[in-house]
Order: sequence, then C-alpha cells, then structure tokens
Amino acid sequence: MIEKIFERDGKKIYGKLYEPEGKDNYPIVIIGHGYGEDCSDVEGYASAFARHGIGAYTFDFIGGSNNSRSDGEVEEMSVLTEAEDLDKVLDGIEEIPQVDKDNIFLMGESQGGFVASYVASKRSEELKGLMALYPAYVIHDDAWRRTPDPYKIPETMDMMGMTIGRKYNEDAMSFNIYDMLPDYDGNVLILHGTSDHLVPISYSEKAVESFPSAELVKIDDAGHGFHGADDKFATRKMIQFVRENVTAGRVN
Repeated sequence: MIEKIFERDGKKIYGKLYEPEGKDNYPIVIIGHGYGEDCSDVEGYASAFARHGIGAYTFDFIGGSNNSRSDGEVEEMSVLTEAEDLDKVLDGIEEIPQVDKDNIFLMGESQGGFVASYVASKRSEELKGLMALYPAYVIHDDAWRRTPDPYKIPETMDMMGMTIGRKYNEDAMSFNIYDMLPDYDGNVLILHGTSDHLVPISYSEKAVESFPSAELVKIDDAGHGFHGADDKFATRKMIQFVRENVTAGRVN
C-alpha cells in the first residue's frame, strides 16, 4: 500500500493505492466510504482485492468526515461535491501506468454507493462495473423529509454525529438518483441487508429495476453495515463479480 494524493479545486484528496503483488496492467476498484467515515473503514475490502490480483484505491472525500485526512470542511460537503471528488480520483487513476484502463470498477458503501452510482451514470463508457453495498439511495427522500420547504433550509444542522451545511440538503434535493441510474449500462452488483433500518432494502429493489443490468444480493438479517460472516460473504461476492466482468485473462 502506498499513499496517493489527488486534488480538486486546490484541495487535497488523501488516498491509498493497494497494488497486487507482482502484477502490471491490473484491474482496479475505486472505493468510496460512507457518510461520516474515511478510507480506513473500507481498507479491508481494498486489501482483499489486492490479495486476489485486483488493485484498489481508497480515499477520504473532501469534508467527508470529522476525521478526514483530505482538505475541506464537513459543512461544505454534499453528494455532488463527493461526486466531483470521485471524478478527480477516476481521472487520476486512469493516468497510473500500471492500471488496466479497460478494467476500472467503482465501489461504494452507503453514501459512497450513491456517489459511485451517480458518477457511473455520467461516465459509463469508462467503467467495467459498479458495486454498491447498502447504497443510500434514500438520501433524496431523507433530505426532503428533513427540510420540506426548500426556501427554509437552515445554514447548518446536526445529522448523525456531524454538522452538515445548507449545501448538503440543497444538492440532495436537486435531483432524483433513480432518473440517472438507467444511464449506466454496465453490470451492477448491489448487496443489501434485509434488516437495514437506515436505508430500507426497498430502495435497492427499486434500483435493480432502474439499472439496465443489475443484480441485488440480499443478506438475511444484516443491517446497515456488514460484519463477520456477512462481511466475508460480501467480499467474496465482489471479488467474484470483478473476476466475471474483467477482460478475459486479466485476473489470475
């Protein structure tokens, strides 16, 4: 693992590149963390990919959490600023000589899954596949529930341990992610727990009907976040997904 820094609008994006040992021209998965988290929360997935011949890049979204090693403040963050971060990361990953440009995957958990889906819909031709763990497609509806009058959105509010700015709700309310999902025509794998009370699985069931080619794997009794055997299962499914979708012969 090596630290790899990118930049957006003069702000640092801190990240880590996990390279499979002894391999050049490797496929890679760009991993986006969830709301209030940082790249350390997804490093287990990155390490697992690398052990199986697949590169991975994890990073802290700008203003993505109170512990972010990237620049920026939480009050400036939204799903659209995180999409801009991911855009810059994707641009940078495509410039790494060892990366197989024909086999780049996006992955994200919770809000990171929402953001990865958004970027995939915009840059479909550059991506080989999309993986989303309990993706927070509920974000649009939640924002409207929090601030039903778009003309009276407070400048800041506390949400799940962080202070978000007006921009977070404004941006979330400005579009419907389900209108965008049909624009990504690659293969999609969604993993979601049946006991997720933060993001009901119905949101992923609707997403599967919106993407042109998607599979939803339901994990019985799992909540918002996978642990233990559920986490190992999800990891195996994602490695299998990459192997099945990567250009033939690229992963050993």
